Amino acid sequence: MNKSEKFTEHITQGYQSKGESILLGGAILDGETLNNAHIKIPLKTLNRHGLIAGATGTGKTKTIQVLSEQLSSFGIPVLMMDIKGDFSGIAKEGEEKSFITERHDKINIPYQTASFPVELLSLSEQSGVRLRATVSEFGPVLFSRILDLNDTQAGVVSIIFKYCDDNKMPLLDLKDFKKVINYITEEGKEEITESYGKISTSTTGIILRKIIELEQQGGELFFGEMSFDINDLMRIDENGKGYVNILRLTDIQDKPKLFSTFMLSLLAEIYQQMPEKGDADQPELVIFIDEAHLIFKEASKALLEQIETIVKLIRSKGIGIYFITQNPMDVPSGILAQLGLKIQHALRAFTANDRQDIKQTADNYPSSEFYNTSEILTSLGIGEALVTALNEKGIPTPLAATMLRAPMSRMDVLTESEIQEINTKSKLVKKYSENLDRESAYEMLNKKIAHIEEEASKEEENKTTENRTSTRQEPSTTEVVGKSVLKVLTSATFIRGAFGILSKILRK
Repeated sequence: MNKSEKFTEHITQGYQSKGESILLGGAILDGETLNNAHIKIPLKTLNRHGLIAGATGTGKTKTIQVLSEQLSSFGIPVLMMDIKGDFSGIAKEGEEKSFITERHDKINIPYQTASFPVELLSLSEQSGVRLRATVSEFGPVLFSRILDLNDTQAGVVSIIFKYCDDNKMPLLDLKDFKKVINYITEEGKEEITESYGKISTSTTGIILRKIIELEQQGGELFFGEMSFDINDLMRIDENGKGYVNILRLTDIQDKPKLFSTFMLSLLAEIYQQMPEKGDADQPELVIFIDEAHLIFKEASKALLEQIETIVKLIRSKGIGIYFITQNPMDVPSGILAQLGLKIQHALRAFTANDRQDIKQTADNYPSSEFYNTSEILTSLGIGEALVTALNEKGIPTPLAATMLRAPMSRMDVLTESEIQEINTKSKLVKKYSENLDRESAYEMLNKKIAHIEEEASKEEENKTTENRTSTRQEPSTTEVVGKSVLKVLTSATFIRGAFGILSKILRK
């Protein structure tokens, strides 16, 4: 058995699957593509999370497109967090070109064009399905971690939530929360101290500044009603295809706090609401997080710990999370260790630091008798990647340099008119377009403060009236006698003093 035959057998055994699987591409050995060594990823392992990494221009977006297409074809919904804005073409059929035909001939996979059902979502003022959540839904712990508060400050946030719960004041948006902070440090200070203990104004001042920082990154658009229902991410169209939900984030690249806030709240809500699935045949939802370094770069230690915890636990709910970034080192080691599927596109070695990163990246992959991992990482072409996954028994598959199949949908973005067409037909756009502002803590506290001020004003008027009445009253006999006695005593004292001085002068 020669090297090629031995390698083919090695790959075939490592990637065989009894159940449904995603066909990713064909294996490469010594620069040659083997058309009988296909790389297959079992559907039942796709809730074990994954990483798609590689330098700019190496084909990461097209890899996500291929994965999303096949997931959708199996009736598995997808959520794609699209920061660069280059993923929307999946809504339209692709076009077969000569280089695509040639690629598919090499890997022995038939090519056909197809389009997939798409919903366009937005956290900002971009057109699409508006995503919102209320402050109350976050709860005090998660809200404190997003604001990066210490234990003392987080304790005050817990008191605020407790006060609002006790008084049936909904915390819907950030203006509600700011209003409560102002109230407990001014008009309601005594009320809070009596029922919940003394709160430092310096602490509430810090919390207020943190909220203003979140507002400046667009938080006021995200917090509010109506809240997005996660079940709307799980839809299947009339043809049995899972919806590809594209969250358009092109205008919040410089707002990492808003991005991480949304991501963490979404994962927390999915984890809380979704039932346990155990060892299911396929995932319920797969989430792709593009430019993942934006989350981890600005995240506090507490926030990172929260993300790591959710990533560990959420797979039991049938949810797969895939991080897309340029370098695997962008992902914290605790999270990197949880990722079952790794698709590594080419890295570039321009500097000494780049070479060090490549060595570290190579160490994160299984060793192989067929590859020098460090060398092949810099020689992969566009649309090629190193792949390792988990088989149906949860055992890592052999490392395989892979020529990836081409997307079936359009490999370009939608036009503005096409985006408008999708939004016009969308039932979810209509459902979430209305910006509700029902009575909540802000309005209720304003009424309470107005009532306090009205009572204080009446009390002041009563005191003024009493003072005026007492001033108009005739002095009593006792008061008259008292004033006369005082006048006599004062005069006598003056006279005694004056005469005492005169007597001293005359004696001299």
